[in-house]
Amino acid sequence: MASADIPQYEDNFTEYLENYEEDEPPQSYISNVHIASLVLHSVAFLLGVPGNAIVIWIIGFKWKKTATSLWFLNLAIADLIFVLFLPLYISYVATGFHWPFGKWLCKANSFIALLNMFASVFFLTAISLDRYIHLIHPVFSYKYRTVRNTLILILIIWVLATVIGSPALYFRDTLMLANNITICYNNFHQTDFDLIVLRHNALTWVRFIFGYLFPLLTMVVCYSLLVRQVKKTTILTSSRLFWTILAVVVVFFVCWTPYHIFSIIELSIHHNNSLHDLLRDAIPLSVGFAFINSCLNPILYVLLSKKRQYCFSVTFSELVKHTLLEVSRSGTVSEPVWNSMSLQQCEDVGLETSQGEISP
Repeated sequence: MASADIPQYEDNFTEYLENYEEDEPPQSYISNVHIASLVLHSVAFLLGVPGNAIVIWIIGFKWKKTATSLWFLNLAIADLIFVLFLPLYISYVATGFHWPFGKWLCKANSFIALLNMFASVFFLTAISLDRYIHLIHPVFSYKYRTVRNTLILILIIWVLATVIGSPALYFRDTLMLANNITICYNNFHQTDFDLIVLRHNALTWVRFIFGYLFPLLTMVVCYSLLVRQVKKTTILTSSRLFWTILAVVVVFFVCWTPYHIFSIIELSIHHNNSLHDLLRDAIPLSVGFAFINSCLNPILYVLLSKKRQYCFSVTFSELVKHTLLEVSRSGTVSEPVWNSMSLQQCEDVGLETSQGEISP
């Protein structure tokens, strides 16, 4: 059986590829579901590029590097790299799944999407572990939680995310269909159906276990132990960093859970086509929902900013900067003192964050 005869899905950001009729243009396959997914992709791009760029500019070029700031910096870098590639996929869906960009960009586009997913969840896991160690094991944290060690861990995370996402560079391929339509799909094998199923299952479960289940369990354990072991709960619940990390983690898993659920359901399509209609509509929406996560973190920083409670005419970048500053100072400045600083800041300098550079 040729690969073109087997129903194919584009893993990680894919629509179901039906058999195109020769007399129908690609655009005829743009359904309302696909339009909705395109809206989500476009929002992710339009908000994700400036939002993550602002975070990178603030942390990367304005502040002194700390362990906490480095984690958030690399989280923003992963999201920015991904959203910069989104126009390729938006064009692909908008033209009825026609890929005019060549095989190598097909591979690169899929690889970047996987790299973003794994890097983001690994950085969130590392941030959660970092919080647990910092609060529960302060002696160990003081000795080993250095900028140098943090950079080493960051490098390991990037390498690990690259390795796990690298199969896309091997399996992604292009195929010419009728009417000069070129698709970008997973070419697991040309003829061996059993090998196609085996590789599809293996990659799906690796992504689910390492990109979802293991990080989720790790974060749940970390936060459960924090809540249980920290006797003075005000130290934990008053921490701006705690609530910021918790919000980012919850939003990540809310956005990515539908994708992983339908990816696992998708495995049954090799043996049973009864879920064809469900997957055709569900996968584009779950993928769009997952993509939107790449633009949400800067928005969360704004919504969580205490400065927003006192200043009503503050720019987006200043709200992001203020929240990141609160996060970086978490555990060193008490909430009452920090709140009074925020209020006084608005009154004294007319919405300016501070005079000169701020180094957490």
